[in-house]
Amino acid sequence: MSRVRIYQIARDLGLATQEVLQQATAIGLTVKAASSTISNEEAELVRFALVGEPKTEKKRAPEPLLTPSAPKPIVQPDPPIAEQPEIQPQDDADDDEERVVEVQDTALVLEYAEAIEVPVNEVVAKLIGLGRMVGAGQRMPRELMEGVGESFGVLVEVIESEPERGPVVRLRDVPQDNPKDLKERPPIVTVMGHVDHGKTTLLDALRRTDVVSGEAGGITQHIGAYQATVAGNPITFIDTPGHEAFTTLRARGAELTDIVVLVIAADDGVMPQTVEAISHARAAGVDVLVAINKIDRPGADPVGVRAKLTEQNVITEELGGDVPSVEISATRGDGLDDLLETLDLMAQIKELKASPKPVASGVVVDSRLDQGRGPVATVIVQRGTLRRGNALVAGAVSGRVRAMFNHEGKQVNSAGPSAPVLVMGWSKVPEAGEGFEVVKNERRARQMASDQADIDRETRIRAEMPSARDRFVHHLEQLQATEGELRLIVKGDLHGSVETLREAIGKITREKGRISIVHSAVGGINLNDVNLSDVTGAVIVGFNVRAESKAAREARQRGIEMRSYSVIYELLDDVEQMLVGKLAPEEHEEILGTAEVRALFRVPRAVAAGCFVTEGRISQGADARLYRNDVVIYTGSVSSLRRFKQDVEEVPFGLECGIVLERYNDVKEGDLIEAFAVREVVPT
Repeated sequence: MSRVRIYQIARDLGLATQEVLQQATAIGLTVKAASSTISNEEAELVRFALVGEPKTEKKRAPEPLLTPSAPKPIVQPDPPIAEQPEIQPQDDADDDEERVVEVQDTALVLEYAEAIEVPVNEVVAKLIGLGRMVGAGQRMPRELMEGVGESFGVLVEVIESEPERGPVVRLRDVPQDNPKDLKERPPIVTVMGHVDHGKTTLLDALRRTDVVSGEAGGITQHIGAYQATVAGNPITFIDTPGHEAFTTLRARGAELTDIVVLVIAADDGVMPQTVEAISHARAAGVDVLVAINKIDRPGADPVGVRAKLTEQNVITEELGGDVPSVEISATRGDGLDDLLETLDLMAQIKELKASPKPVASGVVVDSRLDQGRGPVATVIVQRGTLRRGNALVAGAVSGRVRAMFNHEGKQVNSAGPSAPVLVMGWSKVPEAGEGFEVVKNERRARQMASDQADIDRETRIRAEMPSARDRFVHHLEQLQATEGELRLIVKGDLHGSVETLREAIGKITREKGRISIVHSAVGGINLNDVNLSDVTGAVIVGFNVRAESKAAREARQRGIEMRSYSVIYELLDDVEQMLVGKLAPEEHEEILGTAEVRALFRVPRAVAAGCFVTEGRISQGADARLYRNDVVIYTGSVSSLRRFKQDVEEVPFGLECGIVLERYNDVKEGDLIEAFAVREVVPT
């Protein structure tokens, strides 16, 4: 039996897809998305309910087309979806009476549950369902407070404790736009997934450009934003790196986006970073499109991929869920038309709008220090129109738009909502993930940036200022343990890279060893870095940057270690090896043998213990412990070892011997003598 998709009916009738979905639900059909399919007979019912009977047929009353118990179309609630563990609000019929609760952004899960009057075990279960393993005594994730509250029918207003630095879009109060000024805007699509599953290759095929060949190791190293046209409609793509160390950047990408394309290799399946991407998309509340890539490879199993996704509560439409999925081959171009068509439909259903009239505001996607252009930043405009000559501020950095370039490298004079552009004219490199906004003039921008810098400095000093006890403990640590510390100076080409490296290096730990990053910044390795390394003994590591000729010459003359990398996991592996090399050899104790004292003999200036070796062997000169009632009463060494009045080097298991302990005579019958050796083992 042939079937018809909802969006095809909408296209035939010239109606919005959402309108067709609502009417199909009203007459009792189980449909969840624009790509859901229904039979031809059900499609005729939907068409009749929307536009009436065709003129060529005899007119009939609409009642027989409905169920006998429902003479008029009745809007029924969506059937419950078992695979989504969302807890629905208790009273959907009266949204105006939803409770509003204020919660501190530093609240624990237990405190949060008490505030919204929900059992803490239900809140914990909800968090686990969202992929966050957080206990009742841990801090409630700030980004989930509002969403979790809504799922329990409570409007949560988060109270900020103190201004914080981080990948948070910090914009000043933005007035509401006039609904009459709202225009359709392009969707922002983020491509996510596990490393080497084909994300950049997919974008390469969509943009018809070659990006992956220029990436070291074939792995995307930075976030990039690009715009493509699909059926006459522009779509903004954000390309996020797939390596696990870029988790922070990937999370930031999810916060910017409207739709996530989750790329999964058909021959590899669901991997750890796939699960991470699902968690980020779910926390950001964005729609997901599953792209099952590499279907042309041997061993490809799209059905298995869809089945595995159900373990993460991602139920594709083929399995009765509401998450669209397409099978593609990015290298051959198979299925790309279906992918683009589905993206376009999802964007139409969301009815994304923004006003191009107000002054622009948006987010800094990435930034760097360009040798020819100075500080530059890739930004995505979220509201208003950014124009050449605008004064703008991003956190503690001000600037003026001297020039803008689109994703093709062409200079443009303006950029509207959802447009990605490269902006020149910053006073210094702004932080990736920072919110930006246009202000009246450069003086105002500089003042706002200065005020924010003062706030950031005060916050940082307050957080880093140690107490008297902390200073004393730190002083003792410096005096007692100089070994085991690896000091680093980290330089990178982008803020995103440096931020990611700091986070990834911080996770490298060893017992009795630690890593201290004495300095990190964007840009090449310069003479100041060499001087700082000379004073602190730090190793200089550079990511996608080179050393200035004078700095390299000075480093060679002073014997300063300086390393450069183009692939992040190679850098992390070497840092781990360097830390291990800083560790002192570990002492490992090995038990050689045990002897039981059965008799005592007087010898000149000592007491000899007549023993029977019960385990292993006893060696002359070995370290020894004397146990009495399983309690150690002596630790020293075996000074004399004899058999039949003859000195011997060792006595094995099952033989008798005489043992004299060094400088100890208080031995009694029934005591145990344990011989052991301490060996130094180099850490690996």
